[in-house]
This record gives sequence, structure tokens and C-alpha cells, in this order.
Amino acid sequence: MCRVVDLRQAVLAKNDMAAQVLRAELTARGTAVVNLLSSPGSGKTALLERELLLARERGVAVAALTADLATENDATRLARSGVPVKQVLTDGLCHLEAGMLGRHLDGWLPEDTRLLFVENVGNLVCPASYDLGESLRVVLASVTEGEDKPLKYPTAFGLAQLVVVTKTDIARAVDFDEAAFRAHVEQVNPGVEVVLTSARAGEGLGLLLDRALAAGAGAATHTPVMAARQQAHGHDHDHGDGHDHGHSHDHGDGHLHGDGHGHGHGDGHRHDHPHVRSAAQTR
Repeated sequence: MCRVVDLRQAVLAKNDMAAQVLRAELTARGTAVVNLLSSPGSGKTALLERELLLARERGVAVAALTADLATENDATRLARSGVPVKQVLTDGLCHLEAGMLGRHLDGWLPEDTRLLFVENVGNLVCPASYDLGESLRVVLASVTEGEDKPLKYPTAFGLAQLVVVTKTDIARAVDFDEAAFRAHVEQVNPGVEVVLTSARAGEGLGLLLDRALAAGAGAATHTPVMAARQQAHGHDHDHGDGHDHGHSHDHGDGHLHGDGHGHGHGDGHRHDHPHVRSAAQTR
């Protein structure tokens, strides 16, 4: 008799194990990982650059790893802060995985690092399913992306431990409805904190750093309802977003992704993310 193996389950189970090991190793040396997720163009690199500069001014030992399909542009920008920065080129892979992250940290990450900011690949679909051994998972959205972003990507926002709104200096110009956005976040992730920021104007500068330091020091972090349900009911879940993942994937960029998940990227596409456990659920 042949045994059918769910490749999707196997890939995520392997990633979970690697994330647990990585989390334990980094925690033992006093390093906390902050996983930053967002759509392309959300302004997370600009905000992160300001936060890294502030951390350096405060004497906090931080580092940053940024992932992209191509180019080292973000690493070049972040390196201006004067902190250790590493660029990871994923060669078409739409997300980072815990094992991949661990390999890139080996021999590079300074021993005294208190915070490692990981700027994940720019999309809100694939990265949402992968635990990176983080102590804090942050989802960012700019005021230009629309108030319904949390409803379009309920898995990404539903598993966030902190939601950051960026580019608030142009909120009035684009008619951003803050109340509607907050209501939509609350709908998919009750109780999660939402903070407003502007890298250009300086609004909310330091809030991300403060929350990351608190999480790294062992302060209680938000436990998303979605994550708690996933942990209680097992690994294979439908998050109610109608998303469906197969076993091979065309992202529209000519790359076939061998991660056991199929994703079509674009705001009109729907995907089913089986599960992810963040730091709050695995400690």
C-alpha cells in the first residue's frame, strides 16, 4: 500500500522544527528576531533605516538581514545606518524559511546582537506561513494601500503581533480612513496593537524598536486568535480567506518555487495558508 504524503504539511513541519531550534539558539545568546512582513513599496525599508539609526544612537546592538528576489538595493540603504547588514537574494523564492535564515546567520551575526531585524520578501502571502524563530512578528501597511488590506490578506494580518501603518505624513492626501483600517485589523486580529509611523516626518519613530526590545526581554506579546486556533486544532487549516495552495507555483515572474506551496501573487489572487506558529505560541 502506498502512503500519500502531504508535501505542504511536510515542508511546514520541517520549517517549524528549524524555527524552534533557531529560536532556542538565538534566545540562549540573548538575540531576538523581529520578522517584518509587508507588500512591496510599503516603506518598511525607510522606516527600518530610521529605527536602526535610533538603535545605534541608544547603544543597542542591532543587525538587519534583508531578503529580495534580486538586487542589493535595500542592504545598501540599510548599511548607511552603520549597523551590520546582510542581503539575501532568494533567486525567485517568495519567502524566507527558518533553515535558510539560520544558514545566513551562521558566522555572520555578531555575538552581542540584541535584536535582529529581518526584512522578509515583499509580499503578504508566502511569508505568512513560515515561522522564522521570531520573538516578534510585525506586519506593515502604508496609507496608500487601502483600508481593506487586512481583509484581503487575513492570514498575514491575522497572525501579526504588531501592526505598523507607514507613510502617515501623506494620509490626508490619499484620504486614508484610519478608523476603518483599525476596524478591519480588529476584525481579523482582535486586540493587536496598531501604531502609526512616518519615516519622513518622524511620527512614531522608536515605537518599533521599543516593542522589539520589550519582546526580546521576555515581555508578553500579543497572541493572535488565529494562531491560538491553529495550535489547538492542528496544522492543516482554512483561514477563511479562500486561498488554495498546490504543490508547484508560478508567481508570474517566471520562477517555479519548490517550497511545496503554489502561490499566484497579486491582490486578486486567493491562497490557503495551512499554519504558522510565532514566538508567542512556541515559547
